[in-house]
Amino acid sequence: MTTELSGGRLTRGLKAALLDTMRKAPASEKPVHEAGSRQTTRRDMSFESLPGYQFLQTQRALGDALGVKSPFYRQHDAQAGARSVIDGKPVVNFASYDYLGLNGHPEIASAVTAGVAAWGTSVSASRITAGERGFHRELESALAGIYQAEASLVFVSGHATAVSTIAALLGPKDLILHDVLIHNCVVIGAQLCGATRRSFPHNDMAALADILAATRDRFDRVLIVSEGLYSMDGDGPDLPRLVEIKERHDCWLMVDDAHALGILGKTGKGIFEMADVDPKRVDIWLGTLSKSLVSCGGYVAGSRALVDYLKLTAPGMVYSVGLPAPSTIAALTAIRLMQREPQRVERLQANGQRFLRKAREARLDVGSSWGYAVIPVILGDSLRTIMLADRLLKRGYNAFPIIPPGVPEQSARLRFFISADHTDEDIDGAVDATREELSQLEREGNSLGTMAKLMLAKIKA
Repeated sequence: MTTELSGGRLTRGLKAALLDTMRKAPASEKPVHEAGSRQTTRRDMSFESLPGYQFLQTQRALGDALGVKSPFYRQHDAQAGARSVIDGKPVVNFASYDYLGLNGHPEIASAVTAGVAAWGTSVSASRITAGERGFHRELESALAGIYQAEASLVFVSGHATAVSTIAALLGPKDLILHDVLIHNCVVIGAQLCGATRRSFPHNDMAALADILAATRDRFDRVLIVSEGLYSMDGDGPDLPRLVEIKERHDCWLMVDDAHALGILGKTGKGIFEMADVDPKRVDIWLGTLSKSLVSCGGYVAGSRALVDYLKLTAPGMVYSVGLPAPSTIAALTAIRLMQREPQRVERLQANGQRFLRKAREARLDVGSSWGYAVIPVILGDSLRTIMLADRLLKRGYNAFPIIPPGVPEQSARLRFFISADHTDEDIDGAVDATREELSQLEREGNSLGTMAKLMLAKIKA
């Protein structure tokens, strides 16, 4: 189907698809007449009546009319690392957290196979009731060692790690201050615990200090939360300044190092190694096992008192099944490989810097990215971002489009995850293809996007 405009109007096919969706919009309330009674109102309790559902349907209709497949929940037909297979077609993959190229590593696969033979595939209950396993303590010891911490604790879910930790530590008399771009897991944890929550502008240490100077004395405990490497922008905080501020105002500091472990620092230990900061000056290290450690789950590292307390109070620990042997052993083996083969970190960092340099030379907007594992190409317009992702996939490059609410309005972007396994040809080809397809979209003009957004806004209203 053509996507050209005629006389400033949407193509008949696009307009028809959108209008058809409008006609099918369910009414939220329906009048009901009953004999001998006044008119009553029956509320629509269908799931289709949920706020936003019809808008999702409209977006799908728009995509169908444009001939653009949904980028969400695509099926991969092979192990997804620096390469994958989507819809039967091999692609260079920039949508994987496998930063160090360890997923499927023979040593990890062998260790997991042996672990399953010995321990099975589940610990069958929460650790507080089913008891400990040696592999839990080995992984926690290895994670604590990375951060020079007294102890560590692993959870079955990375998202639940943050939610549970915050819920266990803070309450209504406390304050949580977080970067405005912090991950959803921190926001949800802050909402559930009942503490006052405020955000500060991205990486703005002066604004954070001003908030604390004005409000610190109103709260019992204050938790400051930042990320070591931000998953949407690829930059990070001024950690020395952040530590200095938290110490001056007597606060706790939590750093989510999910995207920094294995990426930042000479040996991949994360933001503290890159910034040359004593990791013990950070009260709570938070992270996931699903990125560089090619597993699933999350962890907290810090003082012995912190870990002992969380073991008995964190909902995601007490009321959730323990991490199974395959996931635990995979992460533990990945840590050992990362420490034994620092060249993986070096290669990852070189690849990221190459992508960043080439993208800037191609006049692509990479924002404030440091150029390590996460590099966005910011377009602003959501429709154009999705169309660019679709065109790149057709050329053999898989880069995921991020649109609001995943990022703020007018900051839609393609997000490129860089791997140690990407080649120079992979990187150069992806940048060249992105520049070419973006230029083509720019030549086609903004009319289609403008008209489509007006139609979507009308339907949403």
